Amino acid sequence: MRPFETLTEQEILALAISLEEEDARIYDDFATGLREHYPEQAEKFKELRHEEDGHRHRLLDLYRRRFGDHVPLIRRQDVRGFVRRRPVWLVRPLGLKAVLKEAELMELETKRFYEAAARRATDAGLRQLLGDLAEEERRHAHTAEHIAEAGLSDEESARQKRLFVLQVVQPGLAGLMDGSVSTLAPLFAAAFATHNSWQTFLVGLAASLGAGISMGFAEALSDDGSLTGRGHPWARGLVCGWMTALGGVGHSLPYLIGNVRTATAIAVAVVLVELGVISWVRHKFMDTPLSSAVVQVVLGGLLVFLVGILIGSS
Repeated sequence: MRPFETLTEQEILALAISLEEEDARIYDDFATGLREHYPEQAEKFKELRHEEDGHRHRLLDLYRRRFGDHVPLIRRQDVRGFVRRRPVWLVRPLGLKAVLKEAELMELETKRFYEAAARRATDAGLRQLLGDLAEEERRHAHTAEHIAEAGLSDEESARQKRLFVLQVVQPGLAGLMDGSVSTLAPLFAAAFATHNSWQTFLVGLAASLGAGISMGFAEALSDDGSLTGRGHPWARGLVCGWMTALGGVGHSLPYLIGNVRTATAIAVAVVLVELGVISWVRHKFMDTPLSSAVVQVVLGGLLVFLVGILIGSS
């Protein structure tokens, strides 16, 4: 994976062409998935697809004039700084709200890419084209906000909300899910194996802090945020690591109670509260149906909980 700063102007142009091709195909998939239930919005995405094709043609024309006909294959996953996109366009039926959110994030990421690329370009023609495309992507993001005619009137407020989801909610939710679920097995295995509250607490504390450190580093090193607007990587890592540790420590603290049976009962109640909070956050910020979020989260937690009991009782 190449750092963005090491790309040449030829490689930047090739990457831009690839990005526009991918975005155009995704918008086409959005239009197809929305056509049955949201025909008006589907036509809007068709228009966006045609505009992305126009961007690609302008980039190709400049590329041919400067570098010839061969365009090297450079994809977004080959360059550090991009985030992996959830393939929401493959889901059927396709939800309008999820599509609009994904389209906004796509345009925001592409706009930031063009702004960063324009700052590095030395050729005047390339710099002008990249700057023009950054402005057009900004307008696309604004268009995506209002396709459903339900966008917020305060554009800055909407932008801040999206950044809050990217920089805080997503890493925090990932950490809370990992800490609340992955630590269940070692904690309850220790409880059923030792029947000792203090030893169980130490196991839970060690698992929680270890998972927090691991998840924090994983999040911080996954994406530098320069092109995606996801914020400083170490800030996201701190949020993710802290929430991971908090998720595990929450149901470890009851084992400070000397009676292991009482501690286990309280710990189970705490776990249920944690899983409920995770389900609500996924529903509130990630547009997941509440019933689906509850089933997914509780099923995962139950499986890990049973693994801990089975191992601890063996």
